[in-house]
Amino acid sequence: MTNALARLLEIVPAPSEPRQKDWREVERSLGVGLPADYKELVRVYGGSNWDDYLYVLEPGCPNENYDLVEWAERQAEDLEDLWEFERKPAELQVEGARVIPWATTDNGECLYWLARPGLEPDRWTVMVNEARGDRWEHFSVSCTQFLASSLDGALQSDILSSVFPRAAHELRRLGAV
Repeated sequence: MTNALARLLEIVPAPSEPRQKDWREVERSLGVGLPADYKELVRVYGGSNWDDYLYVLEPGCPNENYDLVEWAERQAEDLEDLWEFERKPAELQVEGARVIPWATTDNGECLYWLARPGLEPDRWTVMVNEARGDRWEHFSVSCTQFLASSLDGALQSDILSSVFPRAAHELRRLGAV
């Protein structure tokens, strides 16, 4: 267990039923490996809503609106179209760099891993894109560290809502619609 996940468990206790995934199949579908901390986050919390705002995507999520693989496919297409009109963030101007979504918000912001050529998934960092705009933020932390640090107030985004996080944290596992 990573230090970030241990911290997250202190902040918000885990649901009782862990979720198991066939990660080889998920990674084959995505064409890329995924960070170990994310796999552990999904095993412990599953696709989940945090403080009634941030949604962690899950491959094969019971709520199909938050399926990681589908989000990755849609976002890749949408961003390719967007780059025709907007300038890519500097972090993505490196040949072969790309972003892969791992969370979204109820306002439409998207949280991504920044995947760079030759960089192992466990070293990926987080990028946040505002909902209907071209602002991006880069955070040199893992997705689990980003979530834990956001919830305990150690990390703040200028893009995410000012009402996140809440003083009393809420976790809701995503179920079937």
